[in-house]
Amino acid sequence: MLAQEIIRAKRDGLVLAADDITALITALTDGSLSEGQAAAFAMAVFFRGLERDEVVALTRAMTHSGEVLDWSGLDRPGPVLDKHSTGRVGDDVSLMLAPMVAACGGFVPMISGRGLGHTGGTLDKLDSIPGYNTRPDAALFRRTVREAGAAIIGQTARLAPADQRLYAIRDVTATVESIPLITASILSKKLAAGLQGLVMDVKSGNGAFMPTLERAEALAASIVDVAGASGLPAAALITRMDAPLAPVAGNALEVSHAVAWLKGEREDARLSQVVMALGARMLRLGGLAASDAAAQGKLEAALRSGAGAERFSRMVAALGGPADFVERPDRYLPVAPVVVPVPAPHAGYVSAIATRSLGLVVVELGGGRHRANDTIDPAVGLGTLKEPGQWVARGEPLALVHARDAASARIAVASVSQAYTLADKPPIAQPMIIASRG
Repeated sequence: MLAQEIIRAKRDGLVLAADDITALITALTDGSLSEGQAAAFAMAVFFRGLERDEVVALTRAMTHSGEVLDWSGLDRPGPVLDKHSTGRVGDDVSLMLAPMVAACGGFVPMISGRGLGHTGGTLDKLDSIPGYNTRPDAALFRRTVREAGAAIIGQTARLAPADQRLYAIRDVTATVESIPLITASILSKKLAAGLQGLVMDVKSGNGAFMPTLERAEALAASIVDVAGASGLPAAALITRMDAPLAPVAGNALEVSHAVAWLKGEREDARLSQVVMALGARMLRLGGLAASDAAAQGKLEAALRSGAGAERFSRMVAALGGPADFVERPDRYLPVAPVVVPVPAPHAGYVSAIATRSLGLVVVELGGGRHRANDTIDPAVGLGTLKEPGQWVARGEPLALVHARDAASARIAVASVSQAYTLADKPPIAQPMIIASRG
């Protein structure tokens, strides 16, 4: 069937055959499908949606548009697992979770992304570490996974290239939010990575791309159902994102925080709850624990013993970073030349935080991108962020702004102040895990 006829069929709300979807993705991959046709297909899916079998066919076609990794020759005693998160602010979970799961017997070839919109990207954080290679060749990637148990890198041109092309088109045609297209995009990369289990962290709240619980539940259900139909065991947790997850937001600041957490120098109850819940589900999916309680026990032991920090250190060194990075992160991470407090305008409890606004402050400071080719300043961001329920006195810092110059710091101080709401009574504490599926 001609590409335009496939597009016409979806435009008119018809269900596409798997062979037609495969033909369309093949044409997208080899360049015979024009950008206009790809955009028209994305828009037709945005408005008409896809049935589950159509999403499965789209996922499989994009998975097999490039290389599919095979870890059978790794000589590994444990399962190949991963976690993926939707949009977030102050979310350094991957930096802690991958080495923790590795310390518990899993192997984590984590293919991560860069910042998008108001949210931070794991690869941008790792770029703060001198020498760390987020684009290793296949041999180094495999060797790092085998020796360290985890390797966090970026998507290569050979993994799901159809997804890379379709996503770039979606990004400029206002079709990013389509749940069927999000599902196929995420899972095609994960299936191409050769996983045996995937845990999805779907954020919901004012700092998330899925701000409503209804949309978050729909995406979680779609991911789990389509992954299962594609042969990948998966589970999803819906987690709260109405405040920054860590008390910092910014690339080098988040790396420093993650290292401190792994070394037992930080606790951060809200963040720890999410890390442990995701890690427990990963261990259960991989057959490394029979219950959440058993999995939590293994993770806590890995944290107390320093095994998680040791795995992170191995990963950094194997991918070109300093061998003593975990021992002396302050020696290597860049520091902003201007650090100023954001004084509380009056006393009160932190009752609400406009989380998306804080993410945009980091972008405006230079810690994120307006355009794809913008250069990131790894040193800037927000530190010691007050969390929901904390009491602050008048003039006490709500946060510390880490900036490149005084002018940008002044603008950031005003924006951060406006993002905080203080009240006479503390808000009702809410659990970080809202719901689960799978």
